[in-house]
Amino acid sequence: MERALVLKKDIITALETVGVRPGQTLMVHTSLGALGFVCGGAQVVIEALLETVGKEGTLMMPTQSWKNLDPTAGVHWQEPEAWWQAIRDNWPAYDKAITPTNTMGAVAEMFRKWPGALRSDHPARSVAALGKHAEYLTEGHDLSDIFGETSPVGKLYALDGYVLLIGVGYDKNTSLHLADVRADYPGKHMVTEHSAVLVDGKRVWKAYETLYVDGEDFTQIGEAFEAQHRVAKAPLGNSRIVLMKQRELVDFAVEWIGHNRSRR
Repeated sequence: MERALVLKKDIITALETVGVRPGQTLMVHTSLGALGFVCGGAQVVIEALLETVGKEGTLMMPTQSWKNLDPTAGVHWQEPEAWWQAIRDNWPAYDKAITPTNTMGAVAEMFRKWPGALRSDHPARSVAALGKHAEYLTEGHDLSDIFGETSPVGKLYALDGYVLLIGVGYDKNTSLHLADVRADYPGKHMVTEHSAVLVDGKRVWKAYETLYVDGEDFTQIGEAFEAQHRVAKAPLGNSRIVLMKQRELVDFAVEWIGHNRSRR
């Protein structure tokens, strides 16, 4: 397949086609490279999103820095175990103003630095938001409630927001982790995580309890969800965009996980 040329007007047209409207609150997941050649790169994707939701709208994106976790969690799989203690002792403390994202994509990396954007305080699982509900979504992101009721994705549910996938699949759909929190399934358990944080201006390697993050079946959940619910889709470049109501997705996923994870 030849690489497609994608212009800002093409992005706006696709957004409007799937039903993105002024005033909406959107959790956005993106892969810039999946679209083809986007003329203007990440900047025009963000501009198109902001123009489409307008001044009363809100955008939120994952800005996770998950390498700020203990090497035993598997996040430094390329590095020898002999280095692990040095990583624990020297990994920089999370600073929401400067800590870069890990594998969140070029759009999210630019978005966290966008004028006016706010970022949550979680050292490994942060989000950034911009717009009417940005402060509400990003404040109070507790270490132990990564994706639960008081987390940004839990607050998105309270706002009856939407999820927008741009060139990515359900394996990148962070809102499904809220269903993890709510569902009952065999093997559900807590784990102790560690991250480098600042406490009174000093770097601390902080331990905290949180739900084990399980996303191995998210693609299957997405397929099952789309078989039973209407999701709006539109082509964009070499890929597509998909819009869904977050509440519908999460409510479906809670039932699906409870029924199907026992069979894994």
